[in-house]
Amino acid sequence: MKELKIFGVVAVLSLITYWGVEPFAHSQMHKHVEGHDFKYDGSADIEEAKAKIEEAKVAKRGVAEAEAKLSAKKTFWADVARISKINGNATAGKATFAMCASCHNGQPINMGGVIPPKLDHAGALYDKNYLVALIKDPTMASNVDHKYADPTKMHPMAAVKGMVSTDQQIADVVAYIKADKAGKVTPKVAYEEACGRCHANRYGKLTPIGDTPAVFKTEKEEYTHKLKVIEEQEKIKAYMGTTPPDLSIMIRARGEHFLETFVENPQSQLAGTSMPRVGLSHDGFEEVKAYLEETGDNHKEERSSLGIWVIAFFVVFTILAYLWKDFHWRDLH
Repeated sequence: MKELKIFGVVAVLSLITYWGVEPFAHSQMHKHVEGHDFKYDGSADIEEAKAKIEEAKVAKRGVAEAEAKLSAKKTFWADVARISKINGNATAGKATFAMCASCHNGQPINMGGVIPPKLDHAGALYDKNYLVALIKDPTMASNVDHKYADPTKMHPMAAVKGMVSTDQQIADVVAYIKADKAGKVTPKVAYEEACGRCHANRYGKLTPIGDTPAVFKTEKEEYTHKLKVIEEQEKIKAYMGTTPPDLSIMIRARGEHFLETFVENPQSQLAGTSMPRVGLSHDGFEEVKAYLEETGDNHKEERSSLGIWVIAFFVVFTILAYLWKDFHWRDLH
């Protein structure tokens, strides 16, 4: 029994140490942000705007501007909620969507700092409210209006407001996207369409201009490809202010909760960032997460399946060790 007591003490101390070093320390090092279950109703943006007012009051400057921004956000998201309730006509939306396709055509052509995303699976990946908001005002929807406070700067997608200007047109386009651009999507495709235009994924052999060929025919071809990637990354850096990080092992480095809340609203984790809100739905996020788990830890399933056998080994070994000890020591007790 003495050995079992010693084992119990060691086990308890080990568990306390693990909890203190990993979960507890992690919670103290990184601020906790509440998620919103991928519902885009503007509540997070409005709360941030209210916090800015309080900061302005403490600083005793910029209060009027902060209050005006709060009012604008409340009005914007109220309009989004109203438009979302309008019955959209997918047939009419198809004709309007044709104007969107002139930029969102799947070609790696940089426009205004970034390559426009493909919308082949937009209906399956993105939340309806977010799509409505994005068409109505890209800067407000993406929560990067602070980046375009200077009236001389314009969001690359701002021109869409002139083409799709009425509430009914917005509802029609979103209805078409949800009906005809919502096919089955794989994790890799979800990542490419939602993240791949800015973020490289080295382990997935993905760059902002697409897949890295497995084999290059000549050294010149390899150098040409690398040069194109570098040139694209420089354009993105000029637009974003910094080079977006490689996401190969991001989910392992930061954790699922960080990634989820960052995708929902980057400002919640990194105030002032140029990273726009992505607008993924819960299902869309799950597909992107699956790809990041695949590239960041492609042996996870193998390791998980092996884990039960390792535990079984230790259980059997512990029983045998105890029986061996009991056999040799029973006459000494």
